[in-house]
Amino acid sequence: MKPLNECRVLVTPTSYGRNDPALISELEQAVGQVIYNTTGKPLSSEQLQTLLPGIDGYIAGLDSIDAAAIIAADKVQVIARYGAGVDRVDLKAAREQGIVVTNTPGANTVSVAELAVALMLALARMIPLANVETKAGGWPRMSGNSLQSKTIGLLGFGAIGKNTAKRLQGFDCRVIAYDPYPDKASAEKLGVQLRTRTQVIRQSDFLSLHLPNLPETRGMVNARFLANMKPDSFLINTARGELVVESDLLRALRNGHLQGAALDTFSVEPPGADNPLLALPQVVATPHTGAHTDGATDAMGWGALHACLAVLDGKEPPNRIV
Repeated sequence: MKPLNECRVLVTPTSYGRNDPALISELEQAVGQVIYNTTGKPLSSEQLQTLLPGIDGYIAGLDSIDAAAIIAADKVQVIARYGAGVDRVDLKAAREQGIVVTNTPGANTVSVAELAVALMLALARMIPLANVETKAGGWPRMSGNSLQSKTIGLLGFGAIGKNTAKRLQGFDCRVIAYDPYPDKASAEKLGVQLRTRTQVIRQSDFLSLHLPNLPETRGMVNARFLANMKPDSFLINTARGELVVESDLLRALRNGHLQGAALDTFSVEPPGADNPLLALPQVVATPHTGAHTDGATDAMGWGALHACLAVLDGKEPPNRIV
């Protein structure tokens, strides 16, 4: 095994070390060379195929780490995901290549939950539209919605779903949730009513997605799903863009069945100015920013750093996936 101080490490998350410079100094002192992503955005498979040859450790952002990229990673021992999701990593190819894959579960939990609640409020009170019109010299008369007495539905009651419920406790709203593996003790503690998936979809005034991108969840928010949502309800997605069939959501918004949607994630990122959802005033869009807070980026950075260095040093890493 190569000595740690001779290893080359690729770091692609552009927020790595932004708030805590010690993340950069500790990594650079530990290994022989660090290569950073200077594009300002996640890398494509083609870009990775150019960068990964000769790399020993890879601290990975939201890059497209498909089989072709992994095959090009001729010396990579570890892919340390900077975040919880591993859906952009071909785990089968990594396993076949003998590459360890880790993640940082829980690091962005609070930040994503806070954004989910913020997006609910932005939709309920039409804050983005009110801001634009007021700054343009207008003084619009707007009648918004209150969260008080409304039913907030959480599809997914894992760490982020639970933290979202916790932060909704002060709004005097009813919170219902569905999870394929329900945590009854946490639900009781947080005052959350566990319901079936269909009940959550049908009863929610605000429906917030907190599910991973898996074969069984991909494209789940389709025309049938949306038709079952409560008329004049709102959809919030801080999970994965792949959960939503965007053309079906567009139709449900245009025909007035849904009152609005807030999207932090899209099926293609960035979505591009020509994405018709972005032209709708009842859509609030943010640039996959749920985990982009000082607390979350620092926690993800340290988690990924420790996992990467552990593998390169011949030790078992925390939060190993493969």
